[in-house]
Amino acid sequence: MQRRHDRIASKNRDQFAEQEKRSRINHSKRTVENHSVLAEVDLLGYSAREWKGETKQAKHMREAYNELFWNYHIKYLRQVKKDNYCVLRAVLFQILSQGIPFPSWMRERDILKLPEKLLYSQGCNWIQQYSFGPERYTGPNAFGKLRKCMETLKTNWIEISGTKDHEERGNMCNALFSDESKEHKLYEAIKFVMLYEVVEAYEQIKNREEPIPHLFSLLLARDTSSDPLSFMMNHLNSIGDSGCLDQVEIFLLGYLLEVKIRVYRLHRFNTEDFQVNYPDEYRREWNEVSLLTEDDHYYHIPVIRT
Repeated sequence: MQRRHDRIASKNRDQFAEQEKRSRINHSKRTVENHSVLAEVDLLGYSAREWKGETKQAKHMREAYNELFWNYHIKYLRQVKKDNYCVLRAVLFQILSQGIPFPSWMRERDILKLPEKLLYSQGCNWIQQYSFGPERYTGPNAFGKLRKCMETLKTNWIEISGTKDHEERGNMCNALFSDESKEHKLYEAIKFVMLYEVVEAYEQIKNREEPIPHLFSLLLARDTSSDPLSFMMNHLNSIGDSGCLDQVEIFLLGYLLEVKIRVYRLHRFNTEDFQVNYPDEYRREWNEVSLLTEDDHYYHIPVIRT
């Protein structure tokens, strides 16, 4: 009787082990399917596949890719998921995969308290109208949701940047950017930090305090973002849903993350705007990330091999 019981128990363990194995395999498949930053592909091979034919635009793009390959040492490309988080994804993936640490100002302040500071210290109760990208959520729980986004950003950034082994760090990034829920929280946190910086700059302008970087003057000069509330309602709220970052907002992104964002704009090949830096005023000690775009809307990651 005992032997029969042992055989049944052994069979159940084997079945459970098999189910676990299948679960891991299925999870792995899902991870690959959901991966938002793909593995490297040959740059010229990608160009040939994407820009076939002899139209003027196709020839122009192939020439631009050839220029990158031969004169800029860009041999490979990592494709980034084409949605309205695209530029945030491409920048943040590189920051984390390179192990770039928290910006100095984020180390000095507790970024988890930024939503609380805006809501209570500076009286910005309108942040309850903040919208979370494709989720389109607004309401009384916005404050709690923002705090969770900030926690996700801080926890993952510290953990990944503190990992010294390059391969292990790459695996951690691949896992993080294959989890859509966590990934979106990262981008919403970055969006909120952008809003926080605009509020700070706006208050400095009102109080005639020390000069602010020129990018804030450009951003607040727009009719659609003349103050923090209109910036949030007309620009930030649509990012991830129906809109993406404008060029002046990429300036802001580089500034607050303390990275120089070098962008190769293929549609501007043979002009002075083919290669641009965001922001154009950056500190020498800042790290650099690179983007490649064909239309100023969707971005991929160029991979340099010297």
